[in-house]
Amino acid sequence: MFVDRAKITIRSGKGGNGAVSFRREPFVPQGGPDGGDGGKGGDVVFVADNNLRTLMDFKYKKKYEAEDGQDGMKRKCFGKDGKDLIIKVPPGTVIIDSESERIMKDLVEPGDRLIVAKGGKGGKGNDRFKSATRQAPNFAEAGGVAKERTVILELKLIADVGLVGFPNVGKSTLLSVSTKAQPKIANYHFTTIAPNLGVVQLYNQTFVMADIAGIIEGAHQGAGLGHEFLKHIERTKVLVHVVDVSGSENRDPIEDFEKINRELTLYSKGLGEKPQLVAANKMDLLSEEDPKFLEFKNYIQSKGYECYPISAPLGEGVKALLDGVLQLLKETESQIEAPPNVVEFDVDIEDQDPHYREIFAKKEGETYVLSGKQLQKIFNSTNFNDMGSLRYLYKYILKNGGIEKLRELGMGEGDTIRIENFEFEFVEESDYL
Repeated sequence: MFVDRAKITIRSGKGGNGAVSFRREPFVPQGGPDGGDGGKGGDVVFVADNNLRTLMDFKYKKKYEAEDGQDGMKRKCFGKDGKDLIIKVPPGTVIIDSESERIMKDLVEPGDRLIVAKGGKGGKGNDRFKSATRQAPNFAEAGGVAKERTVILELKLIADVGLVGFPNVGKSTLLSVSTKAQPKIANYHFTTIAPNLGVVQLYNQTFVMADIAGIIEGAHQGAGLGHEFLKHIERTKVLVHVVDVSGSENRDPIEDFEKINRELTLYSKGLGEKPQLVAANKMDLLSEEDPKFLEFKNYIQSKGYECYPISAPLGEGVKALLDGVLQLLKETESQIEAPPNVVEFDVDIEDQDPHYREIFAKKEGETYVLSGKQLQKIFNSTNFNDMGSLRYLYKYILKNGGIEKLRELGMGEGDTIRIENFEFEFVEESDYL
């Protein structure tokens, strides 16, 4: 089964918590702090692997999690960092952030990689909070939170040449006689329901050719196999437009040619402007002097395209067509622009979010509520049985304007403040704070 789109949820590792520990030595106040830092959580990393061809692995497994960092330990021992989670995808996979629908990165070449979610930072142990005035801190920092996001993986085949045209015009047959590929071939529409790839070997040179499922009118809006396979033509450098010039299905070849090109342009302007050769197939049903073929050939040439008469099942004219393809590839290869890698999503949350340290205040009924991302982290690290830890929390709120914002909302002595699910009574500053 060919799977070219998947939606999965990824989660980085949580940072390990810092340790609260004291040395057990005589004549040292409370033994002296020696709690170590927690380990960093593992990152989630996508890597393009040339051994993969589809996104089949993601059809059945939808959630991926990196390893959490280990908590800090006594004697200033650091916790172990969590292992990064390496997720391998085929080259040509586009990573899209599901929430914003923005392209995060296009993994084109084998080895290309993207850190999609960084692991949480390890929390500091109580040894890191000691000072001249705080010689025995009885609190430590909580580890950084894990980051979770949903991403869409979309595979766009990487091929040099794409075969396009109506269903049943002979694209699969042309691929089979040009390469060693063995696509399904039959005399009915949509025989090809998944792209097929083959390697053409010509004059000690090679290029990859892709047989794309037949396009019909309305394909740019999703009709037929529509968007499922039009996207696979986007990476190709050259298009070979296969047309049934014999009109064996009572269609006009010139109309067929125009309809397909219109669908390509409507789907993507860049797709409609790709270099193109026209293969006039099924010539075994008429001659090169036939008025029908001559009319088609003259029309194609008037549009600025080369027209190659072929009979794919018999192999007639195929060599000349491939020679033309190789020449056109050489002419266009230097003009191909590298696909854009849009946004770096692997920055730390502190750098990515300008409001990370900001404290927000609001009033809910008679209760005053404080919130904020860094405030949440410090609050979760607070030891409410230790005055030093409470003092550290209060000074952070005061320094970042939390108390001032609450006073502007009308807070006074004895009013209730809530942080997370914890409520306490506000008392004006005193000497011990």
